[in-house]
Amino acid sequence: MSAPPLVIAARDTLDQIEAWGEHLRGEKRLSAKTLEAYSRDLEQFLSFLTTHLGNPPTVADIAGLRTADLRGFMATRRTAGAGPRTLARGLAGIRSFIGFLEREGLANGAAFRAMRAPRQPKTLPRPLTALSALRVVDADEQLDEEPWVAARNAAVLALCYGSGLRISEALGIRRADAPLDASATLRVTGKGGKVRLVPVLPVVAEAVSEYLRLAPSQSKPEGPLFLGVRGGPLKARIIQFAMARLRGALGLADSATPHALRHSFATHLLANGGDLRAIQELLGHASLSTTQVYTAVDMERLLSAFESAHPRSDGNRAS
Repeated sequence: MSAPPLVIAARDTLDQIEAWGEHLRGEKRLSAKTLEAYSRDLEQFLSFLTTHLGNPPTVADIAGLRTADLRGFMATRRTAGAGPRTLARGLAGIRSFIGFLEREGLANGAAFRAMRAPRQPKTLPRPLTALSALRVVDADEQLDEEPWVAARNAAVLALCYGSGLRISEALGIRRADAPLDASATLRVTGKGGKVRLVPVLPVVAEAVSEYLRLAPSQSKPEGPLFLGVRGGPLKARIIQFAMARLRGALGLADSATPHALRHSFATHLLANGGDLRAIQELLGHASLSTTQVYTAVDMERLLSAFESAHPRSDGNRAS
């Protein structure tokens, strides 16, 4: 990750940004999207510092910052319309850079660690119902006229719902690793380059096999399993667009996205007695607390069922 061309900073700071980018790519193995976000957040921070300090910031300037300086930056971003999630992500990127400087003996990150991230609004994942999820992954429900395209889209969505994959993980599967039988397991590379094994349901293996049977062309073993109509790697936006069309046809909410199928995978497993630790492993979550949000989703579902069915609930009391 080279220093962004619009960054205004002293030469020594730009050199450290370049080294930091190499560190994130090589040792941390962060995704390209995360690297881009961190770079953009640091650019905004350095732009603020240029105005705040009256000069392009040097490494010494950054090392001398206090918590009050960071609060000033956060207040400026908030005034510009940045929400809590954006602010928290931005702070994470800046802390990563300062942590790198600290590791190199060029700064003390105490002031940055003392700065608390904004409190995040509590939002719950919005899974599909089991019936809706099954319709979405059914090849017969797909709206594409080309049978192989419909089978391809159904196979990708089946992996999201049947194996709990992120769309990027499904599209990252190599042709050589295609799960084609009922006993298959899939080796998935997730966020941060973390590898996990996930089981593949027979119905998912059948969906992948049907796609390969109908596909007019296939890549080499080391190439991508899923291809676009022009023969190149399938792009996530194509599946997202297909899902948007399905939403309209099936009368689903705007929250019915490919990622919502991953939420549905976890929620439906939990509702049917799945172990939380096992679900954590299947999803590839580093922390159990990330997975525990699905317990709240399940409780919300139970409370909703209670309110609609219990004779003493407000909705069922005789007027």
